Amino acid sequence: MVHDVAALAKELTAMAAADQQFSAHANSDDAAEQLAWRRLTAQHGDRLGQIMVEYGWPTTEMVGEEAARAAWLIAQHADRQLDVQRRALQLMQQAASAGAASRRELAFLHDRTRVNEGRKQTYGTQIAGVKDGAPVPWPCDEPERMDELRAEVGIEPFDEYVAKFSVA
Repeated sequence: MVHDVAALAKELTAMAAADQQFSAHANSDDAAEQLAWRRLTAQHGDRLGQIMVEYGWPTTEMVGEEAARAAWLIAQHADRQLDVQRRALQLMQQAASAGAASRRELAFLHDRTRVNEGRKQTYGTQIAGVKDGAPVPWPCDEPERMDELRAEVGIEPFDEYVAKFSVA
């Protein structure tokens, strides 16, 4: 089977661009907008599942930095497709162990998958809501070690991270 990685890279980046365009609709008050977002992420999750079967994890070496990041974003937003998220997490862990995937992005996908499974996250990357103007993370396994664990994978301390989202 001939793998057209140039076409794959182009497809992944186009999917990520659509994702970014419609992500504002994820929490829209308009049911039709929310439905369009869910439909888009489901289609993308399905396609990423096919890509992983055919190509494995789309690494930077295979598809370039932009398309590799796009694959991660698609997996990150496949919230209603835990099978896709779990498979992406597994393949991305293998790639990261070989130095072929971002440990930072892997940490975000790790947390996202755990939260979607109803489990505690590790790195505090997933925000549950806002209380008194400050973002609050979903529960963490070891909150006292969160910043240490974040530093190990290249994520800024939690307070710096959430300052970006704080309502002034």
